[in-house]
Amino acid sequence: MDHSAHMAMMGIGKPSACQSTGLECANAATPFLTPDGKLLLAWTAGGVVSVAQSFDLGKTFTSPIKIAEHGKSLDTGGDARPQIVSNSNGDVFLAYAFFKDSNWNAQINIARSEDGGNTFTDPKSLVQDSASQRFPALAIKPDGNIFIAWIDKRLVAASNKSEQKKLGGSIAYSNSFDGGRTFQAERIANEDSCECCRIGVSLNPINQPLIAYRAIFSGGVRDQASQVILSNGPDKIRRVANDGWKTDACPHHGPAIAVSSQGTIHVAWFTQGANRSGVFYANSQNEGASYSEPMRLGKVDASTSRPYLLAMGKNIWLVWKEFDGHNTAVLMKKSGDDGKTWSKEMILSQTADYSDHPLLISRGNQVFLSWLTRTDGYQLIKIGQIE
Repeated sequence: MDHSAHMAMMGIGKPSACQSTGLECANAATPFLTPDGKLLLAWTAGGVVSVAQSFDLGKTFTSPIKIAEHGKSLDTGGDARPQIVSNSNGDVFLAYAFFKDSNWNAQINIARSEDGGNTFTDPKSLVQDSASQRFPALAIKPDGNIFIAWIDKRLVAASNKSEQKKLGGSIAYSNSFDGGRTFQAERIANEDSCECCRIGVSLNPINQPLIAYRAIFSGGVRDQASQVILSNGPDKIRRVANDGWKTDACPHHGPAIAVSSQGTIHVAWFTQGANRSGVFYANSQNEGASYSEPMRLGKVDASTSRPYLLAMGKNIWLVWKEFDGHNTAVLMKKSGDDGKTWSKEMILSQTADYSDHPLLISRGNQVFLSWLTRTDGYQLIKIGQIE
């Protein structure tokens, strides 16, 4: 695949052609739907992190609130995006990262709103550790408690000082029990992970966070892992599949995870391993102790990327991007029996220009595709409903 085709497939076609800080020039946009139907949208454009609200499912937005301006230091890498959640009281919590130096060492900043997203506190650092933190991933529990995980490099920094070079990063996490005002002391879930791939987060039926990420296994193999975060600490590291992707490079391509009401863990990911290459899906019915045989998404010769999952009851939606050399399409498969069987794939939307990752969100019994493209702007497309 030539360079331009690879760039288009990964969704980073020509984002620099647009220079404003508005949504029309955004390179990444992250949605959150509140129970009353309000859409909160956080995006990055022109080095600025912004938030706006929509009361008509994304057709129109309020004037953007500028959260922070970092210029070229803002982290807008392939898997980097602002994260936003809201509780039942209308309090909004936001996290993003920016680079502190030219060596890609970053800081995660957080900001809060207590008036539904109309105003925000000044951003502040999530942690006090001076090492790099990137790729925050959020989950908000029904009681309003916030879980956050990220890629942390404090162990790498410590090993480098002792001249024992350590590759990659670590998976760190923390919890807030006061709406994001304060966070508990951060903990390490896995000491060895890829340093530049997003973390997938979901909640199981008893509201324990489950995370999926690209771990570094023995021999420098970077394959997917899942992990339950218990109240007293992280559970065992579970390997999703033995892809055999041995690389010291940075894929910038993390996994997606969703957990059904039955507790089935659904994971989708990208790999270029010795054992399989492409985008794949698997599930586990025993908390990750074992996973089903990986199912390929898309055609064998297709350029597939950026899978995402959503679970509602036993209904599972799975989307991904596919590039045919000219256009990038978002395709979907759906399962109504907790991943046992799947519908035929169908195209939801497509574009010939730059596009963000496809994301899935729900409100009540409705499911939506959230997708940002340079040509069509931000789209919130209803793709399913539970009767």
